[in-house]
Amino acid sequence: MAQTFSLCFVPYMLLLSSLFAAGVTTITEGELLSSMIGVQGLIYCKQGSKLTPLQGAVARVTCERADEYGYEAEDVTVLSQATDAKGYFLATLSSSEVKDSYNNKKAMRIKECRAFLELSPSETCSFPTEINRGISGAILQKYRLLENKLKMKLFTVGPFVFSPEETHDKSIPNGY
Repeated sequence: MAQTFSLCFVPYMLLLSSLFAAGVTTITEGELLSSMIGVQGLIYCKQGSKLTPLQGAVARVTCERADEYGYEAEDVTVLSQATDAKGYFLATLSSSEVKDSYNNKKAMRIKECRAFLELSPSETCSFPTEINRGISGAILQKYRLLENKLKMKLFTVGPFVFSPEETHDKSIPNGY
């Protein structure tokens, strides 16, 4: 089973390594969002020691914001598109989504962003787990700058895992 999982995971690793030709950078508190932010990852269902990609699952990204004077502003939240058949998701956040809702010309500063498990389409595998901080939120720390039209800062989180029952397990089964 571990071999099958590895074979499914290999194309994503190749895709990610080709996208990540640029160096890794860490986002700092108060950094102005001057480009698109992308958050990608994988979502699985864990049944016993078996991990299965979960198609149709959704992740959530929430960013704390501050105004130009450093005062806290309302958080901004975006949902990813539903995962594909291999459990891959991508959520994007543009600078226009971070602007001040009262004065759309003023940019807001991002203080911290976190990615969470949001929704499972499966009735038999619907409990989020804390694996890779799927419940408490994986802090977006390091990104790769994609030098394309969007100049996207691409963060990778997870993999996140749903379970058929409520669990406090933070580990990923052998073979991952």
